[in-house]
Parts: sequence; C-alpha cells; structure tokens
Amino acid sequence: MEAAEKATCRSVDNFNPLITTIFQVSCILVISHMFHILLKPLGQPGPFAQLLAGVVVGPTLLSRIRRVEDFFIQASSAEYYMLFSFLCRMLFMFSIGLETDIPYLKRNIRVVFTVTKSRFPFYLLIFTVLANSASPVVIRMIAESKFDNADLGRLAIYSSLISEMSCVAFVATLTACSSTIRLVGAIIATLVTVLLIFLNNYLPFVFNKRNRHNRFLTNSELFLIIFILLAISLLVESAGYTAITCCFLAGLMFPREGKTCRTLLHKLTYAVNTFVLPVYFGYTGFQFNISKIFNKLTLILTVLIILLSAGTKIVATLAACYYLKIPRNESLILSFLLNMKGNYDLIIINSPPVPKMLWENDIHDLFLSVVVLKTLILAPVVAIWLNRGEFCAHYPTTLEILNPESELRMMACAYIPRHVSGYLSLISALSGCPNATLNPYVAHLVELRKKKKSKLMYHQLEDGDQYSDEEEYGGNDVVQITNALDSFISETKIPVHEAKIVSSFLTINQDVCNGAVDLRVSIIFLPFHKHQRVDGKMKNSMEGIRTINQKVIRHAPCSVGIFLDRGQTGFQQPHGSLSVQHIATFFFGGPDDREALACGKRILMHSQVSLTDFRFIQANSSIQNSWISDASHKDEEV
Repeated sequence: MEAAEKATCRSVDNFNPLITTIFQVSCILVISHMFHILLKPLGQPGPFAQLLAGVVVGPTLLSRIRRVEDFFIQASSAEYYMLFSFLCRMLFMFSIGLETDIPYLKRNIRVVFTVTKSRFPFYLLIFTVLANSASPVVIRMIAESKFDNADLGRLAIYSSLISEMSCVAFVATLTACSSTIRLVGAIIATLVTVLLIFLNNYLPFVFNKRNRHNRFLTNSELFLIIFILLAISLLVESAGYTAITCCFLAGLMFPREGKTCRTLLHKLTYAVNTFVLPVYFGYTGFQFNISKIFNKLTLILTVLIILLSAGTKIVATLAACYYLKIPRNESLILSFLLNMKGNYDLIIINSPPVPKMLWENDIHDLFLSVVVLKTLILAPVVAIWLNRGEFCAHYPTTLEILNPESELRMMACAYIPRHVSGYLSLISALSGCPNATLNPYVAHLVELRKKKKSKLMYHQLEDGDQYSDEEEYGGNDVVQITNALDSFISETKIPVHEAKIVSSFLTINQDVCNGAVDLRVSIIFLPFHKHQRVDGKMKNSMEGIRTINQKVIRHAPCSVGIFLDRGQTGFQQPHGSLSVQHIATFFFGGPDDREALACGKRILMHSQVSLTDFRFIQANSSIQNSWISDASHKDEEV
C-alpha cells in the first residue's frame, strides 16, 4: 500500500515542472560560475566546474534532501530537462561547425582520421559509448587553456569531432538497418539536412545584401536563422535520429564571408559559453547519483570499465601518434583528451536508438556513472598538464626558422581604415604559395576614451544595436574596416580574421603583445607613424603611434614589421592582377635583414610577384680608399 501511495504521489506533479526546471537551471548556472571562479586560479576548466555543479544540485548531494528532491525531481520534469538539453545541444553543435577551421581540416585529414535482433546491437552500442569522445568537453578545455591555436590543440579538437561524428554515423546506420520505418526516417533526415544546408547558403547572401552598410544583422534576421535550424532539427529528432550531425554540418557548410557569419559568431559565442554549455554539462552531472554505485559489484564494474576503456583508448592513440611521429609527451596528452565523455554517449544511454531496446536500470546507472566519473577524474589531470605550459610555449616566433611551406600566422594592426587597404595587399601577396597556408588576423586598435553613459534603455535601442559601450568604440571606422575585409574575402576567398583591441594608448602595446601570444603569430605588422600625402611628402598620422610601435618592438614575443603604405603609388594587391609586381629587399646583414629576406621569400611565392635582392658587402678599407682617391681625380660624384 505504501509503495502504491508513493507511486501515485510521483505520478502527480507537486509543483509546476516548468518552474522547477527553470529554478534548477538557475541553480546550476549560479553554482557552476561560483565553482569556476574558485577553481580557475587552480587551472581547472569550465566543464569540470559545471559537471561538479550538476553533481552538487543532483541526487548525489542537495537532492538527497527530501524537500529538494520533491521540488526538482517530478513525474514530468524529465521531459523539460530533455527539451533544454536538446536546445543546448543544437546551439553549441551549430556553433562548433561555424568555428571549424576547414583549411586546417583539409590539410590534416589523414592525421585526424588516423588518431580516431540479436544482442549484437546491444554490444555495439556499449562499444560506441566507450569509444566516443565528447567534442564539446574537449573544445572547451582546450579553449580555456588558450591551447586552441596550437597544432596539438587543433589536432585534439578535430580528432574528437571526427570520433563523435563517426559514432553518430555508425549508430545511425545501425538504426536505419533495424526496420523499414527507420530506413524511411533516415532518408527524411538526410533530405531535411540537405534542405537546411541549402537555406543556410541562400539566406546569408540575402541578409548580407540587405545590411551592406551595417556591421551586424538585425535581431529578427538572426532569429529566423535560429528558428529554421531548430525546426529542422526537431524534424530529424522526430524521425528517430539525433540532430547533432545535422546542426554540425549546417554550421560547417555555412558561408564564412559577410555579416551573417560574423553576427552568428558574435551572438552565439558568448551565449553558448556563458549559458548553454554550463546548463548542458550541469544537467549531465545532475543525472549522476553516487548512491547507485555503492553496491560492491557495481563499484568494481565501474572502476574496471573506466580503466579498460581509458587504457584501450590511450594505447590506440599512442600507437597512432607513434606512426605519425608525434612526440611522446604530446601523444600522451592527446590520448587523455580523447578520453573525455559527456555528449553523444549520454544520448545513447538515455534514449537507445534501436527500437524496442531499453537499458536495464542497473546498466543505465552503470554507464552513466562511468561517463560522469571518467570526465571528473581526467579533466583536472589534463588541465594541470596543459597549464604547465610545455605544449603551448614552443612555436615559431620568426619567419627565418619557419618552414616556407608551413602555416604562417600573422597579425596586422590598424588604427584607421586607410591602414587596412595596404595590409590586404600584403595578405594577398603572402597567400600566393599553393602549398603554404596563411592565417591572417587584422586587429583594429581603438583608443579607450572616457566612458559615456547611455540614457537609452535596452528596449529603446534600434533593432540590431548592442547594449554595450564597447560596440561604440571605433565609430564609423569599424564599419569601413569590416566592409573592406568583407569585399576582400568575397573577391579572393582568403579567410581573414577580424579582432578589435580597445585600450588606453598607454597600455595598448601590452594588449597587442598578449594577443600575439594567444594567437601564436610569427610576425606582427604595425603601421608607420607617417603617411604619404598626394604631393609625395610624409605627414604624421596620429600622435602616439610612434611610441606604441617602439614599445611593441621592445616587448613583442615575435618578429615585428613596420608597414609603410604609399597608397596608389606603392605595392598593389597582386591577386587577380595581370601585371607583375616588382619588390626589392636590401640585405646588409644581421637578424633583422634575414627576417626581411624570409618575408620577401614568402611574398616571392606568389606568381604575380618578382623579387630583387640587393646585398651590401663591406669592402676592404684599402680598396675603398684607393677607389675614392681614383674617383677624386675625375669630375664624377662619388
């Protein structure tokens, strides 16, 4: 009788489940940010703090209290949790696809792939759960360690992505072969994914044309893109398949040039990192109940599965890295990163894709414990390892030691739109080698002036405006620079990353140097403090640029070049030009001249550039004196 009464009570919600879900999400956000503030000085990543927050709110700790459990865990609350998880999952997978470095993936696809009605479907799903790598966890850990621009960091990111997408494709194939209805669902899911990709290639063209004089899209246009993404994702989910691949492919195939992609990255990055991922990882920890593994057999099986799955993946990754000749210490950190769990494996555990197949409660709790505990154990170890700095400190800081056919990362600093046109010509020339890759960043340096208080409330802003003073810094220069970059990218198909550094001119040199370290660039280009007038004379551009240039040269972690743009009379963009551009380098000797020669060699790789090198050799003093004395007898100028 008592059990029946409890079951009846459980079938009826004591509170509104939507209110309890929102309250639970709020608790996870607050506690995860508190943990992140406490653990960040110790080098611990955000996903670890967010998982821990979910564990604290869940049945492991706070929800063990009867009143808290009755409030959070209700009969229909699971449906709301699943809806929140679905929305979070779709947004961050689309965001991951948008931020994917396609040129790097094309160059290193072989390396990335090398590093990743019976009971038969049951065993296959178990192996999929254990073999999967949670790409969101790996991406956030590497990004927070400022490791995402290193070769090893990018290899780990795309290896985890390929691993996860392979598991999704494998399970989708298994599901499609299970019944005719599921096969029809697979066809429908494929067709709507193709439709989504087509719409995502057509809408940016229309929106970019409508907003040619703005920096960002309007909020209504942005909402339309997100609405289409979620609507088609729901269709894929209703067909019996996860929409992870659909959203990732939509982001991956999204046009990178123009204001649409910039707006999505600008809006989604902050929202995903601040709200979406903490809620998603927090809900993962919320599902974990430590009391479920207190059984002796369950505890032994949990430890055994963690050791076997981790050991197997470590050995396999080390073998692949040995074949690819990756250093041993980098191979070890890569193998630990690929052991992270907490995304697609949880989807399989909570909703098995094979019809009429349900996990037993003990098996469900066992694998859920393995997924959560494995990440909670390995994440701090990997974070400590990454924060030691061994893997991030070594990168080429000069062009002289850089392989001519390897990736060149450069940062060009501009104060006003006039500086950008010359940089684009330089970027066009440096990207001429077919075997080498250029990764350019154009940083808009804006002086931080006295803050002005806005009298407008948020609802009084025009559509598309930002309630942030930072967006006002730079004025109309920001739009002009953005339009110049958009035109260049559209014409040349060379991806250029845009950044903005807002700081006082007294300390902006420190921000430039810190940005160079974070982006791991090999050379910084700074504008000359004078510009050429129409009559050919030089005139000071802005007060303070010369001092900033001198400070950057003294403290820069890499090579620095001072760029003098002579406008229409100087070097022009070689891309698409029929005429050959002639450049010259003057070599007197020393490291600076060797660096200039290495830069000239990079530019020479462009088919429309011709290079002449003038080498100056100091003559013997006796030979020089005799030459001067001979010349003094003639009416010629020496």
